[in-house]
Amino acid sequence: MARGLAEAGKKVLIVERRKHIGGNCYDEYDEHGILIHRYGPHIFHTNHREVWDFLSRFTEWRPYEHRVRACVDGKMLPFPINPDTLNLLYGLSLDADQMEEYLASVKEKIDTVTNSRDSVISRVGTDLYEKFFKNYTLKQWGIPAEQLHPSVCERIPIRLNRDDRYFNDTYQGMPLHGYTKLFENMLSHEDITVELNTDYANVSGVIESQHVVYTGPIDEYFHHCFGRLGYRSLRFEFKHVSTASFQEYAVINYPNDYDYTRITEYKKLTGQHADSTTISYEYPYDEGDPYYPMPTQANALLYEKYSRETGKMKKVFFAGRLGAYRYMNMDIACLEAMNLVRDILK
Repeated sequence: MARGLAEAGKKVLIVERRKHIGGNCYDEYDEHGILIHRYGPHIFHTNHREVWDFLSRFTEWRPYEHRVRACVDGKMLPFPINPDTLNLLYGLSLDADQMEEYLASVKEKIDTVTNSRDSVISRVGTDLYEKFFKNYTLKQWGIPAEQLHPSVCERIPIRLNRDDRYFNDTYQGMPLHGYTKLFENMLSHEDITVELNTDYANVSGVIESQHVVYTGPIDEYFHHCFGRLGYRSLRFEFKHVSTASFQEYAVINYPNDYDYTRITEYKKLTGQHADSTTISYEYPYDEGDPYYPMPTQANALLYEKYSRETGKMKKVFFAGRLGAYRYMNMDIACLEAMNLVRDILK
């Protein structure tokens, strides 16, 4: 948004609470020279040509198609679920048509899908739900799938073909020199000023007469006047390993074992070559920096109260996952930001 507004002739001040730009997409070289994503793996993918073209002004791309494995019953299985997943798991030899027949035989009929558990078992049945979704969801969100909106698990497709890519978007890749470099290029404009280590609360009185785009937690902006919205946080345990490769794939999910949800090996995302490697273990938590809005009915109702307040405001706009209190992928955050720039300029 800063770049779009600056190119339209506006002077823009970015106020950043952290010591670095880029938010949770921030990446950096660790002490061993390995490029890591400090806040967990971010893989860019989109079907929106407008977004891809805009970002491509500020970075070259490393072609990358994300593939994930899930450790289930001691086996490394393709995920999202596809025919190979079922064949390896159950010792079958299903093709795409046979997989569709198999799923039809095991899925449960649910007249009204009201939660994430319903959404999964209505597609793949109880056994696959319990092996791949039940415990992972509980670890990730801290509450059972029965208490989460159906959209949480509906984001994960079920593949009837043998395409084992995690995403099937038209445009997929990693910024060739990292996300931080992309953002540095984007912010390189004479009408953009960045203030790091600065909390919005400390400067809001100074800039209140200006147009403001707020991307922090929406309930924090309103001083939690209606109560606190729920967020889920993450903790990362980074480990350097004296081997060129730690695991076969960049990300391996552990839905049923251990307290962590997944292990990421960053070199396999970035394509970096080195004799050693850095991995991270990902632990979801309730406390800490907000990563994910909690998609429960109670939070949805509370957010509506805050949303009604935003409708009364003429100069303050709310954007991003935290400002809109909605899970969105990076490309959708970009697309909505580009559209909001146009709205502001109007």
